[in-house]
Amino acid sequence: MTKESGLGVSVTVDDHTGSGKDISNDVISLEISTPRSIQDITGMDKSAMERLLLLADAHFVLNGAFNPAANLSHDVFKRISTTSVARVVVLVVSSQTLTATLLFEDYALTRAVSGELTWVATGRLANGTAPTWS
Repeated sequence: MTKESGLGVSVTVDDHTGSGKDISNDVISLEISTPRSIQDITGMDKSAMERLLLLADAHFVLNGAFNPAANLSHDVFKRISTTSVARVVVLVVSSQTLTATLLFEDYALTRAVSGELTWVATGRLANGTAPTWS
């Protein structure tokens, strides 16, 4: 078994026009969640829980360093508040790829006391297709 680090992750996100932009250099950390809903179906005759798996979902949180250059992170996310478009996100880790179509709900900037300017962009599954690693 070969274990690997998270070094060398590639992050591509569509801008508001649907053009994929590699923002890997601006992303400093990320969180990816691909949960499933669960329905409790435990009958009165049971002494342990019974459940059914329901719909799949996805939630991405990308954290980055502010970069106003053309085709990089700020350019990709700056129109989240004024456009209602789904964006394809592609993550590549080693030889594994995760593709998801997301609606980004927030692009928040933070200027810390130390002077650093960072951002957080959060997105949720948009199109009913469960993201699957390939």
